[in-house]
Amino acid sequence: MEIPHPIPYQGSKRNIAEHILRLFPGHVDTLIEPFAGSAAVSIATAYKNKASKFIINDINKPLANLLDEIINNPQKISDNYERLWHEQAGKEKEYYKFIREEFNKTNKPEYLLYLLARCVKGAIRYNTIGEFNQSPDNRRKGRSPDRMRDDIFRVSKLLKGKTIVSSVDYKEILKNTKKMI
Repeated sequence: MEIPHPIPYQGSKRNIAEHILRLFPGHVDTLIEPFAGSAAVSIATAYKNKASKFIINDINKPLANLLDEIINNPQKISDNYERLWHEQAGKEKEYYKFIREEFNKTNKPEYLLYLLARCVKGAIRYNTIGEFNQSPDNRRKGRSPDRMRDDIFRVSKLLKGKTIVSSVDYKEILKNTKKMI
């Protein structure tokens, strides 16, 4: 079975996670991923049972909130993604723009997941005032809800109850590591 990856994300360490894991000692107590992005290294580490606990951090607060929802509320985020995916039918381009506007107002995790599943190259882009402004990839509708749900639940099973998710500057995570472990 493949390692689950619910967040399509440009620059993800998903493709190099195996190489990174080869550099690990046999097992670590706590893995700290200070620049998590899609949390590919933490997910791969949990999948290979190379750590007991995880600290996942990304300065992008909406992304960190999405990771937290995937880990701790897989049913809710899966249901919300499925609803959005079905609501786009027949009006994909306009719906994407609507959800992008709503995300920029609310930062709801399900909106970000939908946008990442539909945007060009899974690339998060923000304008100068901090709004998500990446265009939709009009050649596709995003990952099917069933496949997304499967990956979300598999990641939750790997990380729930043993993961802290935060959104602070990496220096804060590294400075406070001993307090968090």
